[in-house]
Amino acid sequence: MNCRPYFGCRSHVPVSTTGSCSRTTTAPAKETTAPSHARNRPAENFGLAQLYQLRGRVGRSKERAYCFLITPPPQLLTDDARARIEALERFSQLGAGWKVASLDMELRGAGDVLGAEQSGTAASVGFDLFLHMLEDAVAELRGEPRVHEVDTELTLDVEHYLPDDYIEDVGLRLSFYKRLGSATDEQEVADLAVEMEDRFGPPPVVAMQLVRAMRLRPALRELRVLGCEASLRRVTFHLRQDTVLDPAKVMKVVAARQSPWKLSADMKLTLRFDPHAPGDSLDRVEEMLAEVQPLRRE
Repeated sequence: MNCRPYFGCRSHVPVSTTGSCSRTTTAPAKETTAPSHARNRPAENFGLAQLYQLRGRVGRSKERAYCFLITPPPQLLTDDARARIEALERFSQLGAGWKVASLDMELRGAGDVLGAEQSGTAASVGFDLFLHMLEDAVAELRGEPRVHEVDTELTLDVEHYLPDDYIEDVGLRLSFYKRLGSATDEQEVADLAVEMEDRFGPPPVVAMQLVRAMRLRPALRELRVLGCEASLRRVTFHLRQDTVLDPAKVMKVVAARQSPWKLSADMKLTLRFDPHAPGDSLDRVEEMLAEVQPLRRE
């Protein structure tokens, strides 16, 4: 048998567990836990979540502890059992519970809701997109109308991103990208900008450009703009078929003599600008948003 320790300790108060780990006594002074072979439940037969819970029940605060897992030699373990034991050795730092839970779901399967039997492979499309697809399918079965939100794509000639040396943690950086991109109004974007500055200090120019760009997205989504291309010379809105702009009003400004407006057959509305006028492409987008407000349906 192998005996695998996980924490250092200064005394030995052994507590053996054989069955349900939910009934294990939790006490700060308990410094050794040894899941054993009693009742035909060797440590390798416990689930990963159970083992992780058992390990967490020894020691508290300043009390250091041992958790001994008594197992057969590694060559006699199944692949899943070996993966569970190795996971406890690998994920021992603070906040490792999420990684343990993800691995546990990977080893045991995600059940019918997230498993292949009902939903196919959710991981191939991502959980967030999977939920949207599930909502669409349920709405279709119920005969309910489903209006898809517009996720406007911005193509600008100014750099707008969060630099690695400003927000070093990749997870945090991606989180801010997602939160900024999904903001529903300008105030929410402004609040996120304040939060960023509080946490990471004054943002560099490219980060401020990103905040400016994200403040434009709620207004663009409201107009049902699928994509926005902007430069100093022109701004183009790729309009969806259900845009809130009135076709008659749009055609009127497009047909005017020497009009700076242009509308293509594929619903691309373009406004030309003087390239020597002050401002950048983000300013041009703001100007076009102001110009199209009178063209909305009443």
